[in-house]
Amino acid sequence: QVQLVESGGGLVQPGGSLRLSCAASGRIVSINAMGWYRQAPGKQRELVARISSGGSTNYADSVKGRFTISRDFAKNTVYLEMNSLKPEDTAVYYCKAQIMTPQFMGVIVDDYWGQGTQVTVSS
Repeated sequence: QVQLVESGGGLVQPGGSLRLSCAASGRIVSINAMGWYRQAPGKQRELVARISSGGSTNYADSVKGRFTISRDFAKNTVYLEMNSLKPEDTAVYYCKAQIMTPQFMGVIVDDYWGQGTQVTVSS
């Protein structure tokens, strides 16, 4: 069906940078919003950044000015450029996409999640 595959996580020192990627594949009619969420140990999953089908973006206050979300519509891929990373950015980062897929005699829109990628910021 539809898969979201993330890549780019890892271990980085405070002040460093990482770039996450998330590619959607499968029987896709179109993709609406795409976004990145994160979940730290013992905490709830939270929105990090989101980008609409029109390219509008919004960010969590904690990452504004440091993270940038972008997408390649032709490749069904969303990116998260993370700069000036802090230890409190340590979490599992998940990609989410609202995807329209073909169904019998129509289409359906569902939310899909990636498997998550670990980002650890530590010296």
